[in-house]
Amino acid sequence: MKRLQRRQFLRLAAGASVLPAMSRVAGAQAYPSRPLQLLVGFAPGGGTDVMARLLQPVLSERLGQQIVIENRPGAGTNIATEAVLNAAPDGYTLLAASLANAGNATLYDNLKFNFIRDLTAVAGIAIDPFVLEVTPSLPVKTIPELVAYVKAHPGKVNMGSGGIGSGNHLSGEMLNMMAGIDLVHVPYRGAGPAMVDLMGGQVQVMFNTMSASLQYVRAGKLRALGVATKTRQAALPDVPTVAESVPGYESSFWTGMAAPKGTPPEIVGTLNKAVNASLDDPKVKARLAEWGATALTGSPADFAKFVADETEKWGKVIRAAHIKAE
Repeated sequence: MKRLQRRQFLRLAAGASVLPAMSRVAGAQAYPSRPLQLLVGFAPGGGTDVMARLLQPVLSERLGQQIVIENRPGAGTNIATEAVLNAAPDGYTLLAASLANAGNATLYDNLKFNFIRDLTAVAGIAIDPFVLEVTPSLPVKTIPELVAYVKAHPGKVNMGSGGIGSGNHLSGEMLNMMAGIDLVHVPYRGAGPAMVDLMGGQVQVMFNTMSASLQYVRAGKLRALGVATKTRQAALPDVPTVAESVPGYESSFWTGMAAPKGTPPEIVGTLNKAVNASLDDPKVKARLAEWGATALTGSPADFAKFVADETEKWGKVIRAAHIKAE
């Protein structure tokens, strides 16, 4: 009798030890079981917001749950970033990450977090090339002509941007350093207003994302002098690369997805596969091609390395140009 009771006890104990592991597996398999929140650190209509909304319906279908995009602009995306890193690491609160997160690591002296350490890289979304553009009234048609014009008119050629430390700004400062010129930085509250003033001639030069400005270049409202990628782009086949005149120059805006630190690897893997599959959707691929952007696919580790490399690259530019957040 005692032997029988002992066997029953051992079976019960073994079953009890398995239950927590089974519940964890079941929880991971059931993910997601409710809507997800994707925070964007910019106002609606910006590059990060546009890419997030392009992905939203296809990704929602893949995951079987609604994805709610919430715009929380401010402090160079730091408000949205802090909200995500302080959220529960359960895969239901995510960040639309971007080039701004890489630059902020050096731009801000008093950040309460380390983006690479305190968030989990989930997946890349897209790379959106920057294009060096000028207002049509500026009497230059090539990058060498622009360099010569700026040197002949020191302190007179203004460069618009979406704000201090924005991708537009950093791209312009890198051109200043590499071409030995001095474009005068004029920050705006967003790239959209800066682009409007570029077309109006209030500023003369700007690095714009291809997705935001392609239609204006084709309509003759802006003049593209160079694309900031290693090779020429099919969307603007007759426009040379900036690197053809300034060797080694390369700059693109990028977006991706991050989650709070401690998010289970199974959930990160589920999200990564769903994002990559969504980027392979014919409609998404067609729209990215139309905008001159390309999908940034790969594993979570691939995206983590990409972010680390971008953080190092733009950190050097920020330090060399002595850029500080206001």
